[in-house]
Amino acid sequence: MDKFPKDLLGAVNKKAGKNISENSIKKIASNVNAGTLQSEAQIKALIKQVSAMANVPVSEETVREIVSAVKKSGMNLNSLESLVKMMIKK
Repeated sequence: MDKFPKDLLGAVNKKAGKNISENSIKKIASNVNAGTLQSEAQIKALIKQVSAMANVPVSEETVREIVSAVKKSGMNLNSLESLVKMMIKK
């Protein structure tokens, strides 16, 4: 993900209630690989990283829903933007 879409960055910032930089998001995204989205433990760790960065608590129920949705959808790195959009809706 070379360029984070500005409209998506704006939505993340609005949902978080604070200004999260594109570089912060890219730093987390740079640690994501194809295997990350196949491992429940790694998906949970990624959700917790994003939650901590945004200072937005995520309930265990929501974490389970996100993990389930990611695994069912077969998301890959090419659809990471879709994952972020899905998380914003929560």
